Amino acid sequence: MADSAPTGDGGGRGGFGRGGRGRGRGRGRGRRDGEGKEEWVPVTKLGRLVKEGKITSLEEIYLYSLPIKEYQIIDYFYPPTAGKLKDEIMKIMPVQKQSSAGQRTRFKAFVVVGDHDGHLGLGVKCAKEVATAIRGALILAKMSLIPVRRGYWGKMSGPAHTVPNKLSGKCGSVSVRLIPAPRGTGLVAAPASKKLLAMAGFEDCYSTTRGHSRTMGNFIKAVFFCYL
Repeated sequence: MADSAPTGDGGGRGGFGRGGRGRGRGRGRGRRDGEGKEEWVPVTKLGRLVKEGKITSLEEIYLYSLPIKEYQIIDYFYPPTAGKLKDEIMKIMPVQKQSSAGQRTRFKAFVVVGDHDGHLGLGVKCAKEVATAIRGALILAKMSLIPVRRGYWGKMSGPAHTVPNKLSGKCGSVSVRLIPAPRGTGLVAAPASKKLLAMAGFEDCYSTTRGHSRTMGNFIKAVFFCYL
């Protein structure tokens, strides 16, 4: 009986433990090189035009105010491997809802994307998991990418470096005002708004804030609404 015991891939363990089945699953998981890299199949007319090469830049989309409903359109113009479009997680905060079974906690993520050259986007997403919230906020930020107009203070020479005129935005109790600044001033702003201004491509700008700016979500939205 002992001589006829199955040896198999388990090395005399009867198939249990670190046998062939476990290694097989590992090898199968490693072979999925194409997983997560499926070919993009557009579902909107704009997506089909972009993939066919009939729209060659984001400016053509903005020219006709076409809504972007697929984040792959942004990935087409800004490939993730190129690293030109930067993203920044501004805040992750827990939010709670009272239900009959108790409190339900979810996570809210604020993500900003920009190319430091006149494009900026903001995404907000709430989900049960932090990773899911960040992923969803990044997708929404890409789809909300907008062109940002830049201008001059004083002499119009060299590249545009500041906001073209006084801008204002409001969200909740937070009001933000952006004011043109001379070349060399830098970004005179809070750390959070300074990140947004830099990602939009501004080099010099004054800013004033009113309201409860400690509410980071409303503060970020107010800065973003200045560009709308």
